Amino acid sequence: MLLREFLTEPDLAGYSALIIDEAHERTLSTDILFALVKDIARFRPELRLLISSATMDAEKFSEYFDGAPVFYVPGRRYPVDIHYTPQPEANYLHAAITTVFQIHTTQPKGDVLVFFTGQDEIETAMENINDTLHALGNKVAELTVCPIYANLPSEMQAKIFEPTPEGARKVVLATNIAETSITIDGVVFVIDPGFVKQNSYNPRTGMASLTVVPCSRASANQRAGRAGRVGPGKAFRLYTKWAFANELEENTVPEIQRTNLGMVVLLLKSLGINDLIGFEFMDPPPGETLMRALELLYALGALNDRGELTKLGRRMAEFPVDPMLSKAIIASEDYHCTDEVLSIVSMLSESSSLFYRPKDKKMHADKARANFVRPGGDHFTLLNVWEQWAESNYSQTFCYEQFLQFKVLSRVRDIRDQLAGLCERVEVVVQGNPNATDITPIQKAITSGYFYCTARMQKSGDSYRTMKTQQTVYIHPSSSLFQHQPPPKFVLYYELVQTTKSYMRQLMDIKPQWLLEVAPHFFKPTDLEEMAAASRKLPRTVGTSNSANPRD
Repeated sequence: MLLREFLTEPDLAGYSALIIDEAHERTLSTDILFALVKDIARFRPELRLLISSATMDAEKFSEYFDGAPVFYVPGRRYPVDIHYTPQPEANYLHAAITTVFQIHTTQPKGDVLVFFTGQDEIETAMENINDTLHALGNKVAELTVCPIYANLPSEMQAKIFEPTPEGARKVVLATNIAETSITIDGVVFVIDPGFVKQNSYNPRTGMASLTVVPCSRASANQRAGRAGRVGPGKAFRLYTKWAFANELEENTVPEIQRTNLGMVVLLLKSLGINDLIGFEFMDPPPGETLMRALELLYALGALNDRGELTKLGRRMAEFPVDPMLSKAIIASEDYHCTDEVLSIVSMLSESSSLFYRPKDKKMHADKARANFVRPGGDHFTLLNVWEQWAESNYSQTFCYEQFLQFKVLSRVRDIRDQLAGLCERVEVVVQGNPNATDITPIQKAITSGYFYCTARMQKSGDSYRTMKTQQTVYIHPSSSLFQHQPPPKFVLYYELVQTTKSYMRQLMDIKPQWLLEVAPHFFKPTDLEEMAAASRKLPRTVGTSNSANPRD
């Protein structure tokens, strides 16, 4: 939100003091803020700027902010005993569950907090703990298991804050959301397997991969600190003392060095910062990631060939979304379908956590989800979810019955309202598609923003090749186009993710000729001839092989 303030008030004259907290997390927004507020502080000496965190490299920050003074504020934290494993653990999930029961059967009262990397691990651990409790019966005291992760419905998340009954113990199974974002009263024991799921972006392939990596020492210390909030506590690290000192990085890799920077570059350009190489990042992003962002913004028409912001780019910068999404919103005006595109764009940003699939009702949840599927692909399935929810008058009961996350849809509604308000600001008229049976205008509007993210089917018929980077990719099993018959020859995807394979997520069926219509500067008729030949399983036309393509 503060970054957005810069667009309307670049000197932040309305503020006399700023506090940037949790600075150690080094999120994309805070890193950009550091550089911008550092610049303001230089010419506004009266501005009071406070950068704070419980675990940060104070010397590094002080040096970056022109030798700013460092204040150590002692907290009221209780002492925490840290225990390491004598040998490395082969299976940290199994080790964590064993430790839970060791604490439960030998330690005095106090709740337990266990850190896991994601929903799957938490659900597996929960099942194992409940099975063990069932087998032990009355031999052990009552143990309440409470999960907490982003996709969990809010009423179930709230259970972690309920007071633990007398004589019982609570064990909270959490992702790193419980490191700093929330504080759970009553936690005396922390179990830390030492891993975290981290997003990293490869500019060469344009692919984001979510991988499990060892957490940093700063994160491990934050986790241990959670045991000393109400009294003396104990932290059980499921790795050796040597591993903590030698295998864990000091700090988490800043997000700016492992993420797509399209939105950041557009924001900085719109603030008049043209020298991105000379911009004072605390830790500069890889040059290749910056180049990729500039190339994309040029292809979208947001920058001219001198790297300057165009009129279209200035309008795109008003929307706090990925530039490809803002381009789709602006293009939708020409196709008279801004109303639908706004709904799709808002849904896409929250699509990964929209459907709730409880372990004991998987079949019901999958059936409910299948009922939302519409021709054209996942974008239209999302649009259908939105429209049905709107027709139900934004009902919570509707969400509950359809296995949808009410909290997520409420967030979509807020995003949509904000984007609709910004359309007014950039003079985009919000109209609905006049012909409900013809979805082509909506498909073309989205292709205007996402022509970069397109793929064509390979001859084998089971995989696709991205048009831009010539990578082999697959349809994600969660897509409505997965195992669709006949499979679409050309698709547009919202994101590429690397898990067990390179997967395309949130797909839409497209026609290759639309690419020429919406991006004639990017695709040439010869490209389409070659695509047509490939899709008809004919030999390639001489002279149009991708290796000879000057844009690759």
